[in-house]
Amino acid sequence: MLLSRLLLTASLILGAAHVHAQTPPTAPAPPPAAKPAPAPAPPQVTRMTVAADGSGDYRTIQEAVNASRDLSQVTVTIFIKNGTYREKLVVPSHKTHVTLLGESKEGVVITFGDYSGDVAKHTTYTSHTVLVQANDFTAENITFENSAGPVGQAVALHVEGDRATFRNCRMLGNQDTLFMAVENSRQYYQNCYIEGTTDFLFGTATVVFEGCELRSKRNSYVTAASTTEHQQYGYVLLNCKLTAAGPDVNKVYLGRPWRPNAKTVFINCELGAHITPAGWDNWRNPDNEKTVYYAEYNSTGPGAHAKERVKWARQLTAKEARQYTLKAIFAGGAGWDPARK
Repeated sequence: MLLSRLLLTASLILGAAHVHAQTPPTAPAPPPAAKPAPAPAPPQVTRMTVAADGSGDYRTIQEAVNASRDLSQVTVTIFIKNGTYREKLVVPSHKTHVTLLGESKEGVVITFGDYSGDVAKHTTYTSHTVLVQANDFTAENITFENSAGPVGQAVALHVEGDRATFRNCRMLGNQDTLFMAVENSRQYYQNCYIEGTTDFLFGTATVVFEGCELRSKRNSYVTAASTTEHQQYGYVLLNCKLTAAGPDVNKVYLGRPWRPNAKTVFINCELGAHITPAGWDNWRNPDNEKTVYYAEYNSTGPGAHAKERVKWARQLTAKEARQYTLKAIFAGGAGWDPARK
């Protein structure tokens, strides 16, 4: 019996050894497959064409703006063919370095008709046809229009971004045509035509108008700056021309203060006969006369009544006027020279 058990055990040991000898060694695991290299980013599109008839890349300006690269560090030019574009256009803050380049100033019209108090309950701040929130925006050869008519506040162009440039553009409207909205915004308007009735240039930004025509359509006020006490400059108008829509427009003020520290300066401007001799209004608050900065230098034309201006306005000396350069006015932050394009 004992012998049988010993033989059985030996047989099992020999069998196990035989099986082990027949089992191949475990092969090492293959190395993981290499991840494919990421696809290269598509090249940035820096020029697009908008045409209402479908002959461009997009039919609407908003589509083209939306297609531009977010936070672009290079200029994205959107060429707009002649046509009327009924759009409530927004250039949001992340669409930087966008340029709208129109085929012609009169031929490219962006228009909408919202106004403060309409059935949609818009306010001055939401009535815009075009709202620019992005930095480094440029527009050339474009008409911005609010078509609501003389129904109250109705903004054609509302600008909040910094370093905004408008060349050879038209801004058409009535009350509150151009809203230059915020304190940290610097804006430059060159060779533009801007029309309106009351306060058609208004807001808090630091702004230069150079070689522009400002047309009053009604007896009222041209500017309503709301400059803060922290800003060195408000509105500076260089070599501009103030005109009237007709002979019945004959009592227009250069400005009134939307806020107490309003600053507005006219330098080498031609003033039509519609500009009242007093020149400036205190917005029914004599205390504003102590805080505003309203000044002129070398005004010409039948509306240039230097000796008849309100006593709390200023006539600059030649030395003082020379301080109003683009470099000085736009010196905030890293500085900005919009003349360099």
